[in-house]
Amino acid sequence: MRTVASIALDATCYGMTLFMISVGLSVMMGLMRIVNLAHGAFAMIGGYIASYASVSLGLNYAIAIPLAALCTILVALPLEVVLYRRLYANSDALTQLLLTIGITFLIIGVANYVFGPTLKKIPLPASLSGPFDIGFRMLPTHRIFVLACGCATALALWLLLERTEFGIRVRAAVDNAGMAEALGIRTSRIYLATFCIAVGLAAFGGVVGAELLPIEPYYALRYMVIFLVVVSAGGAGSIAGAFLASMLLGLADTTGKYLMPEFGEFFFYSAVILIVAIFPNGLLGREH
Repeated sequence: MRTVASIALDATCYGMTLFMISVGLSVMMGLMRIVNLAHGAFAMIGGYIASYASVSLGLNYAIAIPLAALCTILVALPLEVVLYRRLYANSDALTQLLLTIGITFLIIGVANYVFGPTLKKIPLPASLSGPFDIGFRMLPTHRIFVLACGCATALALWLLLERTEFGIRVRAAVDNAGMAEALGIRTSRIYLATFCIAVGLAAFGGVVGAELLPIEPYYALRYMVIFLVVVSAGGAGSIAGAFLASMLLGLADTTGKYLMPEFGEFFFYSAVILIVAIFPNGLLGREH
């Protein structure tokens, strides 16, 4: 029973980390119809900036997190204006894949040149670095912080997209951009704001989840496929779908590595294949 509880707890923490990073990609794929393979690169930028702010500048962890998200958005803005904006209208999947994978390699090269090709540590404050007794085991306090951040992210994003005027405008721009423009909705601004939200979420998740998914030189390539399959399994554009897929895939991966570590990622991708076979549009995705 103790082993089962430990697996469930570690799986939840890992799944929440996947969710925080992947949900931004889900927003882009579902609302903007962009297959952004550079999403993991933006998470990596956030981690690099947070590491530099904490280690080199000596800034507090609580300051490094929003600073990393903000700086990552500022770095990504020129890419949105010059490159991504060309994809919003009438671009095919191959063009999106080629462009965003090129952006990924560009970001990797620049980040490694500027910050150095080494593993980046993001020091935790004393309040998050110690253990927390939950009865049957000692859990790193940071894991509880990850769980809290993941739940807060899911709730905030759902409220933003489902209960605000901005969310209404986003859905209108997605369903019929031409009609939305005719009604006075500046779709270019809506797309820009959505892009910034997605990038900010990637950076936020990359920093908060760095203890489970370490920030290293090839982070963007190492986890690119994982973030993409989480979105595919959950259903692009579905926040609840991304959350559910992250939890299920986190459980499959963690259970496999606990019980049969020699199988590596076998159980993770087996779960992905099973979900996609049963739910072609994802667990909670809409049929297009």
